[in-house]
Amino acid sequence: MASRFDERWLTVRWKNLREQTVYENRWFRVNLADVRLPDGRHLDHYLIRLRPVAVATAVNAANEVLLLWRHRFITDAWGWELAAGVVEDGEDIADAAAREMEEETGWRPGPLRHLLSVEPSNGLTDARHHIYWAEEASYVGHPEDDFESDRREWVPLKAVPDLVARGEVPAANMAAALLLLHHIRLG
Repeated sequence: MASRFDERWLTVRWKNLREQTVYENRWFRVNLADVRLPDGRHLDHYLIRLRPVAVATAVNAANEVLLLWRHRFITDAWGWELAAGVVEDGEDIADAAAREMEEETGWRPGPLRHLLSVEPSNGLTDARHHIYWAEEASYVGHPEDDFESDRREWVPLKAVPDLVARGEVPAANMAAALLLLHHIRLG
């Protein structure tokens, strides 16, 4: 028998009846969905279907985390981020995370551990960001994708809460990952 709690959640569920693609490229699709609301009304709702995103960093023995300082032209803002990119067709997510870290930082991670997966804007997109971390990394040379960031630095993990509070980690997925790493490593 369902509890009142369970019944309440069943009554507010929106139902996606069908979708049609209105724009598509290699990174995403914009779809228009016919959505039935709980009261029976219909709503046209645009949504963005995205490829999975793989994210990686490393925390060294000195409890420093590898970050990128980069500019995002869309918001015209600078901030600290982790290396990230889309997962290619048929690519393992952890392999994609390792590839992105090496391409964007010049550091190859040691064995990766899954940290968390988040949905950064689930009211508009189906994006899932899968974040990994390693306890070691090896420098392999200047980053192939050095155009993605102004600099790459090992930043003390103890500074993370202050960086987030000052808005220097503007992406919510990156802030969540860094705060969780701070908690895991420093308590």
